[in-house]
Amino acid sequence: MKKQATQVEFKYIYFILLVFLFVIISIRAVYISSSKKVDGVDIKAFAENRNTKKTVISANRGSILDANGEKLARNVTSYTVIAFLDQSRTTKKNNPQHVVEKDRTAEELAPLINMSKETILNLLNKKLYQVELGPGGRDITELTKQNIEALDLPGIGFIKGSKRDYPNSKFASYIIGYTKKNDDGTIHGELGIEKFYNDQLKGIDGYKEYQRDRQGYQIPDTPYMEIPAQSGMDIYLTIDSNIQIFLENAMEKLVEERSPDWALLTVVDAKSGAIVGSATSPNFDPNKRDLKTYINPLTSYTYEPGSTMKIFSFMTAIEHGVFKGEEKFKSGTIKVADATLKDANGVGWGNITFDQAFTHSSNVGATLLGQKVGVTKLKNYYNQLGFGKKTGIELSGELSGIVNFRYEVELANATFGQGITVTPIQMLQAMTAVTNNGVMLKPYIIDKIVNPNNNEIVYDNERTELGVVAKPETITKIKDLMDQTVNGEGPNITGRPFKTDALTVIGKTGTAQVVGKDGKYKTGKYDYVRSFIGAFPKEQPEYIVYIVAHQLKGNNSNLGTIVKEIVENISKNKYLSDDVDPGIKDNQHIIDNYINKELTQSVSILNEQTNNLIILGDGNYIIDQYPKTNTKIYKDSKVFLLTNSETIKMPNIIGWPSSEVANLCKIIGIKHQFNNYGYVTKSSFEKDELINKEKTLIIDLMPK
Repeated sequence: MKKQATQVEFKYIYFILLVFLFVIISIRAVYISSSKKVDGVDIKAFAENRNTKKTVISANRGSILDANGEKLARNVTSYTVIAFLDQSRTTKKNNPQHVVEKDRTAEELAPLINMSKETILNLLNKKLYQVELGPGGRDITELTKQNIEALDLPGIGFIKGSKRDYPNSKFASYIIGYTKKNDDGTIHGELGIEKFYNDQLKGIDGYKEYQRDRQGYQIPDTPYMEIPAQSGMDIYLTIDSNIQIFLENAMEKLVEERSPDWALLTVVDAKSGAIVGSATSPNFDPNKRDLKTYINPLTSYTYEPGSTMKIFSFMTAIEHGVFKGEEKFKSGTIKVADATLKDANGVGWGNITFDQAFTHSSNVGATLLGQKVGVTKLKNYYNQLGFGKKTGIELSGELSGIVNFRYEVELANATFGQGITVTPIQMLQAMTAVTNNGVMLKPYIIDKIVNPNNNEIVYDNERTELGVVAKPETITKIKDLMDQTVNGEGPNITGRPFKTDALTVIGKTGTAQVVGKDGKYKTGKYDYVRSFIGAFPKEQPEYIVYIVAHQLKGNNSNLGTIVKEIVENISKNKYLSDDVDPGIKDNQHIIDNYINKELTQSVSILNEQTNNLIILGDGNYIIDQYPKTNTKIYKDSKVFLLTNSETIKMPNIIGWPSSEVANLCKIIGIKHQFNNYGYVTKSSFEKDELINKEKTLIIDLMPK
C-alpha cells in the first residue's frame, strides 16, 4: 500500500513539472513573438540577414583617350587559369574533369603562361581541390585563353575578370600613369592621370540584393533589388598621337646615341597652352610596370636651367627700360663681389652689343643687365612668370622649384639660370607669353571629361589666360633676338644647330652645370644640363618645343639634330610653313575614321584625297589606320590602311623619312632599328617580302 502511494506521489510531481515547463516555454514564445529583440539581438534582422544575398556589381573603370578619341588606357576582359585536381570532379572516365596527365599539362602550358614547367608541376601536385596557376596564368588575354583551350587539356578552366590595358605600351607613360589591382579585385591609379583622376575614373559600384534558400538560389516571389553600376568617366587628353609618335621616336634615338641620365622632349600648342606631346627617358610600359623612377620629369624634376633663362632675364631688362641693344660692353669676365664670373668660352668675344650678348649667350652681358634691374625686380618678374610655384597642371607630384636670391652674386647667377631651380612645365608656361604677345597661358593636359553613362561632357577645358606679363614691343624684341640666335649670321651664334629649312624656328639654348650631392658643381666632361626652348613658325607660332637632357654624352648639336627632325615632321604633318600658299587649302582634307569599314569603298574615297595610299595586307576590311581620325591630309600625305589579313608584304620604303617608317612599323606591330637619321637608303626587309613579326626591321638612313 505504501509503495502504491509513493508511485502516485511521483506521478503528481512529474505532472506539476511538465505543467511548469509548458508555462515557461509559452511565456517565452509569447515574449519572442511580441519583442523585436531577444538577448539584445534583433531577431527579424537576424533572420533576414541569414537569408539575404547581396552581390556587388563592379563599375567599369573609365578610359583615357587622346585628343582624337583613340584609347590610351582601357579595361579589357582577362582570365585566370585554374587547374582542377580532385578526382571527384570526374564522373565518366572517358570525359575527365580533373588534371590527369600532370607532366604533359605543365609542359604544354609553360610557354603560354610564361612559367617554368617545374613551377606549374609543383602547383599541380598540391593536395587541393583546385589551384590557380599564378602568377603567369593571371590576367591572360582572350587570345592566350583560346590558345590554351586549343590544347584540350582535361581539368583546365578559367575565371573571367578584367584588367587595365595600355595598347600603346610606353607611349606617354608618365602622362597616362598606371594602375594596380587591390586584393578585393578593385583597380586604383598609382601615377599620372590614372592617379590624379582616380575618383572620376573608378566609377560607382552597384549591387543586387535578394532572398535566398539554403542552396543559395533566389526564393520566388520575394523582394529583389538591383542598383546598376555607374561606369567611370572617360578622360580625353590634349595629346596628339601623331606628334607623340614623333617625340617617342626622337627620344628613343637620343637615348640610343647619347645615353642621357634623363631627358624630356615636350611640345605645346602655342596658342592654347595644351600639351600635345611629351616623351621622357626613362620611361616604362604600364602593362609591365617596369619603372626605374616614379617621378614624372615634366612636373617633378627640378634643375638649374642655364641660359634658356636669359629669355626671361632679358625680357625683364626690356620691360624695365634698361635694355639698349646697340650698347656695347666688354665680354669675357666680370667681377661680382668676391667672385669672378666668366662667359662660357672663358674669354668672351671682345666688345660686343647687348643684342649679341643674347645671341652669343654671354653670362657677362646677362649679369650687367641684372645689375641694372636689381634683385627685387628680377625676382618679382620671375615670380610673375610662374617660377618658384606650381603651375597647377592636372598631373600628380608637381614641384615648385626654388627662385630665392638675395646677394649680388646670386642675382648674377640667376640671370643666366644658375643658382635657381625650375621644372620643365614652368619653362613651357613662361614661354607661352612669348607666343601670345605678352599674355601668359596656363598649361593643361585634359581636353574634356565625358560621362559614358549618358555621353554628357562634364568638363570641357579651354585656353586660360594668367595675365599680361610683357608689353607687345618687349615680345617683338625678344622674338627677334631668338630669331637671330637660331637663324642669324656670324660664327658665334649658339642656336645654329636648331635651324631648319622647313620653316623659321626661334629659340634659345641652355647649358648649366650639374650640382653634385655635396652641393658643389661637378666638373666632368658631361656634367651639364643641356636644353633648348623654341617656337615655330616665327611670325605666328603654332607650337612650342622644349628639350632638356641631363648629363648627355654629347653637346647641343646633338639636341639640334633631334629638334630639327621634330620640327620638320610636325610642319609636314600639320602643313606649317612661314608663307603658306593660299591655294594649298584646296587640296586639304580631314581624314575620316575607316576602321571596320570595307576596303574597296574606303580606297575609292581616299584615292581622291591622297596620292600616297599604302594598303597593308590583302584583307577585305580595315582594322587600323594612320594618320588617325580628324587629322589634316594633303595630296602628298602618306596614308596607311591595315587590313584583316594574316600576311603582309613589305612596301618599298626607300626614300621614306624615318618618321614614316616608324609609323609603318607601329601599325604593323614590328620592331625596328634605325642606323643614322634622315631618309631610308637600305632596308633589311626586301620589297614584297612577307613580313615576319618576330624579326626586327633594320633601316639605314641618311640626311638629305
